Amino acid sequence: MSSHFVLHDRLANGCADLGTHGICRVLLKNNAHFLWVLLVPEVDAEVTELHHLDEEQYASVCHSMRIFSQCMEQQPGVEKVNVAAIGNQVRQLHIHIVGRHSQDIAWPGVIWSCSEKQPYEESRFQEIQEALKAIWRRDL
Repeated sequence: MSSHFVLHDRLANGCADLGTHGICRVLLKNNAHFLWVLLVPEVDAEVTELHHLDEEQYASVCHSMRIFSQCMEQQPGVEKVNVAAIGNQVRQLHIHIVGRHSQDIAWPGVIWSCSEKQPYEESRFQEIQEALKAIWRRDL
């Protein structure tokens, strides 16, 4: 992990920090419309694209992407898992992993077209955090 890592405010906003998996900071978005995790590799700021990572970093990030995609797939109601590393608005390298279903507010479109946000009830937010942590701890 980089000593130069600073999490971009926009990524941290509205998220619970679940800790790290491999070299990635794991964030859970507090938006009940979508089951949405962000993986933020803790690397230098000039690394803005997946292909900028060295081979070891890339392997670690891909492993985390796989684990969290599997986590999403195991959650109730998830029909499709979307994975994206776009970074047009926030240059800091980050990967979105979103559990989607055909009844969600943005289906079949992209989540970025949906400006409506609805925070989870606190108990549900905690429940999801613990479920995700339990699944990924099995990978350690």
